[in-house]
Amino acid sequence: MVNLNFLGLLYCTHAALPHLLDAAGREPRRVADVVNVSSVAGRVARQGNGVYSATKFGVAAFSESLRQEVTRRHVRVTVIEPGQVMTELVSHNRPEVIEGMLATFGQVEPMRSEDIAESIVFTVTRPRHVVVNEVLIRPTEQER
Repeated sequence: MVNLNFLGLLYCTHAALPHLLDAAGREPRRVADVVNVSSVAGRVARQGNGVYSATKFGVAAFSESLRQEVTRRHVRVTVIEPGQVMTELVSHNRPEVIEGMLATFGQVEPMRSEDIAESIVFTVTRPRHVVVNEVLIRPTEQER
């Protein structure tokens, strides 16, 4: 989880950043975007969810630091923080984690991946002088 959710994001950003800085200086857009996907768990830690939450808190902290470093060079940094999304995540967890997820989200109609994609499209299509730094997006019925 740490390797994928946090270190993978760091390595990918490190590899992409020189290209993004170059693109931000050229026409036609003269701006580039880094969009990192975190989670509501990066804001609200839950029992049995500590490592996952730690990786997502890390995504937010790294993204904010990166934003401060590259903002004057017109590389915009956005963190998307989705709540419950219909994915295969449930099938990849320990039984007690699945039980907790079902207790928390069992009756909530989850978002679809398309909902998250639309929020990303919105952020990267803003004019050059506008950046959406964070998008916290939850299903309507999700309480926390």
